Amino acid sequence: MSLSSQPLQHPGAERAEWRPSVNPWMVAFSVMLATFMVALDSSIANVALPHIAGSLSVSTDESTWVLTSYLVSNAIMLPASGWIARRIGRKRLLMISILSFTAASMLCGMSLNMPMLIVARILQGAGGGGMQPLAQSILLESFSAEKQGKAMAAFGVGIVVAPVIGPTLGGWITDSYSWRWIFYINVPVGLLALFMVNLYIEDPPYLRRAFRGAIDYVGFGLMAVWLGTMQLVLDKGQEADWFEATWICWLTAISVAALLGFVVRELLHHDPIVQLRALADRNFFVGTMLTGLYGVVLYGVTAFLPLFLQTLLGYSATDSGLAVSPRGLGSMLAMALAGVLVSRIDGRILLAVGLAIFGASSLALSRINLGIAMGSVVMPNFVNGFGGGMVFVPLTTLAMGRLRKQEMGNAAGIYNLVRNIGGSIGIAALTSSLVRGAQIHQSYLGANLTAGSSAFMAALQSLTAKFRVGGADGVTAHREALGAVYGNLQQQASVLAYADIFRLLGYLALLCIPLALLLARPRPESQSGVETMGE
Repeated sequence: MSLSSQPLQHPGAERAEWRPSVNPWMVAFSVMLATFMVALDSSIANVALPHIAGSLSVSTDESTWVLTSYLVSNAIMLPASGWIARRIGRKRLLMISILSFTAASMLCGMSLNMPMLIVARILQGAGGGGMQPLAQSILLESFSAEKQGKAMAAFGVGIVVAPVIGPTLGGWITDSYSWRWIFYINVPVGLLALFMVNLYIEDPPYLRRAFRGAIDYVGFGLMAVWLGTMQLVLDKGQEADWFEATWICWLTAISVAALLGFVVRELLHHDPIVQLRALADRNFFVGTMLTGLYGVVLYGVTAFLPLFLQTLLGYSATDSGLAVSPRGLGSMLAMALAGVLVSRIDGRILLAVGLAIFGASSLALSRINLGIAMGSVVMPNFVNGFGGGMVFVPLTTLAMGRLRKQEMGNAAGIYNLVRNIGGSIGIAALTSSLVRGAQIHQSYLGANLTAGSSAFMAALQSLTAKFRVGGADGVTAHREALGAVYGNLQQQASVLAYADIFRLLGYLALLCIPLALLLARPRPESQSGVETMGE
């Protein structure tokens, strides 16, 4: 009999009667500290890339490996965390992850060159990858069914809000101090999280027994190759013009082959690193699909709205962060509300309402133009954050609600991995759509700038006269006028491309609503099994 199958077949009174010996809200605060730190670091370095490139004497393209190296190692550890926790214990793995993440953060700040920084970021991503699913499974096991919604709301603060405030905080620290301090600030937070986890977290009985068995090196290797090559394709595909580049084609083929080999290996192996059979549960399968789509719309809005504000409206990194920061307030408000309502109202209703709000606010953002004020961005962004927060809590509780507790660690790794993959695929696809959309709109708009257009000719004559007043001769003034018109044309085409992206994200969120109807309420026997997990 396989080691992993024993707890799956025998739920047992030992698990049903176990309850944490401390107040579960101390458990929640302990794991939320670690989760917040990791989620914050996934976005805080974005705005500092130009400073990092200049400080370490590398190009901006080379500096993007600071992000890619972190994402690859993070993605590999996400699904493997449940398997490792069964071997060494969840508390021990969480403490090792926090310690390695904190130490790697210190090394990132001390880096003298780009290779040293990349190695440190790989170690940082490996440490951070295990924390999110571990925190999620710890919370779900430590709270009763009625309190799980509130626990997921606390967890969601770290997952959803941290990436929103990351660019703002990163921009302010980089402008005011140095890019190295965006890594150094993790050290005191990490040490506090390590102290609290050691004090308040404990493993349930079924994780205290020693699990021994052969390590599935083949499965782990296939997973690493699949995720690593996929992340490289997504990060560099647009720069290389996707499948026009031979190396992109080869990496894609390797990634697909490794994925197929990984799936077959995990289904056939007696003790797989990732238990894919959890996807046989309807709620978990549908919930995982939804969280992947949620990753697309969530990371799409949070990535492209600051980019629009900085590239087209001329906002600084700090100002664009301030403009989108109300999104975090909306998310926190929605999660607090959803945490209370999820035990009183059908979670599918809350999920559908959250998706509707998220979709409607994304459609509202599609009405952007070059003349909007900051206030016109703040309110739709606040509502968008509110909708996203309303989605997170019921979606997580419904997806995990029909699983046994001993399955939650593995399931949480799959669940978080799919959301991150959805975000990566979404950002890559939307980036390509932005570039190509701007070219298409430019072609359509340019077709109207002809000598037969009275409006165009009037504007061209007015600009030419303006430049001649500035001292340019007739030919030079005419060329400068044409350049100004073309620059305005490019701006307008880019605005329309951004609007298309927000409109697409809005429609995608609305199309997710029917999927919510495929979810079922948690089984009564599943609920009774967790209600004894006391506060």
